Amino acid sequence: METLLKEEFGIDALNIKKLGGYDNANYHIQTSSNNYIFKTYPYAQELFDLIETETKALLFLNQDKKQTFPIPISFISGDFTKVLELDGKTTICRMLSFINGNFIGDIDPTKKTYASLGSFLARLDLKLQGFNSYILKARKWEWDLQYLYLNKKYISDILNAHDRNVVRYFFQQFEEIVVPVVPELRKQTTYNDANEWNVLVNNENISGLIDFGDMAHTPLINELAIAITYACYDKENPLEWAIPIIKSYNKTLPLEEKELKILYYLIAGRLCTSVCNSAHSKKTNPDNTYATGSEKFAWSTLYKLLATSPIGAENMFRKAAGMSIPRTTPETEEIKRRHKHISPILSLSYSRPIFMVRAAFQYMYDGYGNAILDAYNNIPHVGHSHPKVVEAGQQQMAQLNTNTRYLYDLLPRYSEKLLSKFPKSLNKVYFVNSGSAASDLALRMVHSHTKRKKLMVMEHGYHGNTQMGIDVSDYKFNNAKGAGKKEHILKTPIPDTYNGKYKEKNAGSLYAKEAIEQISNSVEPIAAFISEPIVGCGGQVPLADGYLKEVYPAIRERGGVCISDEVQTGFGRLGDHFWGYEAQEVIPDIVILGKPMANGHPMGALVTTDEIASSFNEGVEFFSSFGGNPVSCAIALSVLEVIEEEKLQKNAKEVGDHYKSLLLALKKEHKCIGDVRGSGLFLGIEIIDEKTQKTNRKLAHRIKNELRNKNILISTDGPHDSVLKTKPPLCFTKENAETVVSAIDSILKN
Repeated sequence: METLLKEEFGIDALNIKKLGGYDNANYHIQTSSNNYIFKTYPYAQELFDLIETETKALLFLNQDKKQTFPIPISFISGDFTKVLELDGKTTICRMLSFINGNFIGDIDPTKKTYASLGSFLARLDLKLQGFNSYILKARKWEWDLQYLYLNKKYISDILNAHDRNVVRYFFQQFEEIVVPVVPELRKQTTYNDANEWNVLVNNENISGLIDFGDMAHTPLINELAIAITYACYDKENPLEWAIPIIKSYNKTLPLEEKELKILYYLIAGRLCTSVCNSAHSKKTNPDNTYATGSEKFAWSTLYKLLATSPIGAENMFRKAAGMSIPRTTPETEEIKRRHKHISPILSLSYSRPIFMVRAAFQYMYDGYGNAILDAYNNIPHVGHSHPKVVEAGQQQMAQLNTNTRYLYDLLPRYSEKLLSKFPKSLNKVYFVNSGSAASDLALRMVHSHTKRKKLMVMEHGYHGNTQMGIDVSDYKFNNAKGAGKKEHILKTPIPDTYNGKYKEKNAGSLYAKEAIEQISNSVEPIAAFISEPIVGCGGQVPLADGYLKEVYPAIRERGGVCISDEVQTGFGRLGDHFWGYEAQEVIPDIVILGKPMANGHPMGALVTTDEIASSFNEGVEFFSSFGGNPVSCAIALSVLEVIEEEKLQKNAKEVGDHYKSLLLALKKEHKCIGDVRGSGLFLGIEIIDEKTQKTNRKLAHRIKNELRNKNILISTDGPHDSVLKTKPPLCFTKENAETVVSAIDSILKN
């Protein structure tokens, strides 16, 4: 190296130090009078042309001789770039002046520093408007945000399944929101890499930039997006640090509304580029720590962006740029508009209803810029807008959607996957459009199989919105506005060990004994017994241990059928078990599925035995226009795959146990919490009056609505609507659980 420097540049090097580099080798050269950076790259003609272009840009920018940017140093031959043989390899070589200063990465930057960065980059971009390069215009590569899709090939290198899907989500959002507007954006040559190890600072002011190898001809806003990404990605409240950058940049080079509208997604895109390339580098070159050094911060910020409303971020950016915030229709007007055509019998949640516009995983975003933690909605089972689920639906919808009278692969494929989750006796499946339709079908099957009408139902049970579903739902028919219990319905007391008369260890057997007496005393033989393993509308009440183990045999001894409604409890939500009935150590004859099986896409199913299916075959043909269609099957299949890939049942167990332990600790502090029950991510908190020990609907509703005001969603249920219920998407985290419990604690203390 010393000989090369002497022969090619006439330099006598006193010290040569090798530096880290992403995909090239760099050297710090010290002489008696100067410092230089000698850069080498593996030879490729395209790369040679790019380095020549970079040299031209640096010569262009250094016309003012302020030494803010590296100055190309010519070889003795007069060239600025040469191809040499180094260590037997054909290598591109160049020399640059050394720029003095501290890297932002080495200091604790202030907001004044970032304001200086915004101004600096704006002035640089104004200069670069005068630099034109067809080579840069023709370049398509992974680190140019307009070509984010080129990084898709690296997603599979991300080891954690949920991390992969978070990246996929942001890719989908980018394609939906950013890609269509790219042709309308201002484009020019940009620096394209204002990260903390390229930006130099002196006394809170930016003093220089190094490494122009990432220059691109790209939308101008990408310059700002990249600078913001690296400025905020190691901060507790990342986007707050964007404000001084935007303000100062905008003063020198005014921004456009359409640029700020997509800035949130551009920041996410740059983070996705970073984590994708880090994952690929770890796989292909695990010793290169330079390429993976910022990965931890990038992941942290991606997850913080999920917890940030895109509208809220845009409003923050607009305010920083001095732009007005677009008017959003007030909630009162949205309610009035809704009720113009929709009957108020279709109720709204919360005393102040929420106007929702988007959602992602365990977060929902309202129309006013708030990100809302969803600890309530169990229908988006694997998370709102889960990218794998969305993609499955989009792709299948574009290929084929038809009814079950045709042969297509997805129907048997999904059926096989679903039935693999059940014991061998449950081996026939019927697809419908909802849990309600599945309940209705179950009752039809029962009548066909037993030729009886008498049905035993659970107190406070709910099984759907069809007429037959309402007939077997005490929650509906026993309502003050309900039609009352019909003659063919036998209601059995809920085996509730908190509010019920039996609280001892063998409560399940005591409740079962009463149910068995009802069965024995029934004049008309019972056709079926239907119940949820945890009675949701009863107040999230798990059936007392051992209850079904005694009741099911009593039903079957008299020729009846046992139905487990798993609409809310199934698919791993309970943590310890994939299906709720497993907690009771029983196997039902019919299982009803709905809600979460397709993550909110309208799909339900009934799973039963060969024997019951054969009886049903003797009747009128069963047909559902949309049940089991290819799109529904594709979506439902993706849900099962996500549950397995992301280990969501395990997550429900671990997070649910933590969540419940926090709530039990809260119960010790607040006497108004009478009971905490449930398992996994299916929990109920009974709110009572401290003095009377009776249910306290008023306080439960205050907690629910105060949580809503804190942008946290839970709901209330139970016979007196006094039970807080929390059944979040299964991607819920321990930190999310801590947020909810801390908020409840705060409400109860005030």
